[in-house]
Amino acid sequence: MKNLSPSVTSDDRDEYSKVTQADLDRAKSRVGLKPAPRKQRITISLDTNLVEYFKAKAGKRGYQTLINEALRQAKEREELASTLRRVIREELHHEKRYGGT
Repeated sequence: MKNLSPSVTSDDRDEYSKVTQADLDRAKSRVGLKPAPRKQRITISLDTNLVEYFKAKAGKRGYQTLINEALRQAKEREELASTLRRVIREELHHEKRYGGT
């Protein structure tokens, strides 16, 4: 059976303009209705043994995902440590100024 309809390319049917890098930069990433964290592509040199470690540990998940998680956890630990130091300083200052509780 012959297809009698003319062949139309996807470009012929496309009513939308081309997406530019500026469009992508303005776009908001979302998961459902919640904003999703954006990722930035970078080039980084790591020790070979670190890359091998994350590749071996990653399995199917992808070693770059594990490296990203390790960096995020290190950042969160630093933020927690900074917050704890600030709270302890404030409490020591308060105790020094006003005496024990």
